[in-house]
Amino acid sequence: MRKVGIIGLGHVGATVAYTLFTHGVVDTMVLIDANEGKAVAEYNDLRDTLARNDYHVNVYMQDWSQLADADIIITSFGKISAVIENGDRFGEFGINSKNAKEIGEKIKATGFKGIIINISNPCDAITTLLQETIGLPHNKIFGTGTFLDTARMQRIVADELGQDPRNVQGFVLGEHGSSQFSAWSTVSVNGKSVLEIFDDQKLAQMSAQSNKNSFIVARGKGYTSYAIATCAVKLVLAIFSDAHLFAPVSVYLEEFGTYIGYPAIVGKNGIERVIKLELPDKEYAQLAKSADIIKEHIDQIK
Repeated sequence: MRKVGIIGLGHVGATVAYTLFTHGVVDTMVLIDANEGKAVAEYNDLRDTLARNDYHVNVYMQDWSQLADADIIITSFGKISAVIENGDRFGEFGINSKNAKEIGEKIKATGFKGIIINISNPCDAITTLLQETIGLPHNKIFGTGTFLDTARMQRIVADELGQDPRNVQGFVLGEHGSSQFSAWSTVSVNGKSVLEIFDDQKLAQMSAQSNKNSFIVARGKGYTSYAIATCAVKLVLAIFSDAHLFAPVSVYLEEFGTYIGYPAIVGKNGIERVIKLELPDKEYAQLAKSADIIKEHIDQIK
């Protein structure tokens, strides 16, 4: 029985729940939110679809004990307005660092031994705090990280060339935030390196656009939801099917001592393996700088 808990039922958490529910990905779902009314509303809205849904899904709400035997927990708590106000994903850090410790303790108390996928921002720092609080191995807790940012980069490059974004390979690395960067040395389109296709000025322009797109969506809608929810669902599917999906997610890198967006293999055990990249000196320095920014913020609350 495939059982998933979702903690935080804002726009992202609710979209993840709806997608899992209507696509037959889960057999049992546990919905938890600090706002009792929101949890009740989402619970009833989903259950009202059962007579028309293609799949039957058992749904529980506000019951932490139901997480004990869950396969996966998705953490998606937060306050997006704090990010939109200052254009910085660390805008939620004050709120979510407290949430991570409180929620982490509650998860730990259930005896949960499954896999946690964190969406809550700042993703890398909050994933770090959740792992430290709950105490599960690093491979059992990871974040969506730059999986979404990479998708945005793929779309931008594809649009320039009239290609399907899935024809673009490569990664955005680092913090899921302002210090992220497109690792152009890793990016290719239909097997051809983008370094042979675009000049430096165009690459810089596309890098900037990739980072801006999230705020274009957030300011226009008041939040982001579809793209990040799709990323989370794809990771859930990779775990349930033991797909060994190659994806840039927020993983713990020993050399930097923090979680950060970097490619890894995702399967039934969570992070099966981190894939070492041979980056040019400039890109490695960008990665190291991004790691320092994440650690500096975490150090401020210790």
